[in-house]
Amino acid sequence: MSEHLGTCLCGTVTFTIQGDFDCFYLCHCRHCQKDTGSAHGANLFSQSAQLTWLSGAQAVTSFTLNGTRHSKSFCQHCGSALPNTQAEGMLVVPAGCLDTPVALLPSAHLFCASKAAWETDLDRVPCYEKLPQ
Repeated sequence: MSEHLGTCLCGTVTFTIQGDFDCFYLCHCRHCQKDTGSAHGANLFSQSAQLTWLSGAQAVTSFTLNGTRHSKSFCQHCGSALPNTQAEGMLVVPAGCLDTPVALLPSAHLFCASKAAWETDLDRVPCYEKLPQ
């Protein structure tokens, strides 16, 4: 069984996840684009892993979009995405909030018809190790 540690950006919220992830999806739907401010959400899913808030549980806020199953949890201080338990029987963990490596590669891209128009030929865009001068 795996153990993963994670935090929010400001460090107020810390947590551990005991167990394994079932899948890892990169979701390109408009809801994930809006709530990440990026091209896609990158979320790990588990039906059996256990989430334990180590600190800052009172700072965790959840939001569910009316009329949908789209839900997210985040730190009310810094806005960082955090694990979400709003889906019935499912733990959803934004991959970027984990501080420990995830060995699982993405399982699939979802809602590709909704991909951002600028999300094409990204392998041709220059790649820098840090902010260019």
